[in-house]
Amino acid sequence: MASFDIVSKVDMQTLDNAINVAVKEIANRYDLRNSKTSVDLNKKDLNIRIETDNDMSLKSVEDILLARMVKQGVDGRSLDFSAEPQPSGNRLRRDLKVRQGLDKDQQRKILKLIKDSFPKITAQAMDDQVRVTSKKIDDLQAVIAMLRRAELDISLQFVNMKS
Repeated sequence: MASFDIVSKVDMQTLDNAINVAVKEIANRYDLRNSKTSVDLNKKDLNIRIETDNDMSLKSVEDILLARMVKQGVDGRSLDFSAEPQPSGNRLRRDLKVRQGLDKDQQRKILKLIKDSFPKITAQAMDDQVRVTSKKIDDLQAVIAMLRRAELDISLQFVNMKS
């Protein structure tokens, strides 16, 4: 039986490199030169904290961060932008959560997509990933292609392909 796992993970070293490059670019940008902007990654809590002077520079910093992440090969959907910016004195602070693993709702959505499209393929939820099993590797490749085309709001990786 051939199988593979569907996961949603971010390489923290690559993300750290992207943030360091973004910080260097922020220091060199003319529109952000005199602002007291900081971007910090907390690897333990999987959190990115952005502190800046105003809403316009916050948007610019987020754009720079996303551009650097994409250039480094980190999917931008792995950041959770749902939290609103919070005023902290005369500064603005925003905490971005780094998504690691699939939660139960995302697993159910993926399982439903697979079961509806490919009834002969077995898919099961395990911890924070989904394992897909089939007799043919071609069927597994079709599942991967279908999930890449699907409009999901999460970053997916396909690992542990075994035949």
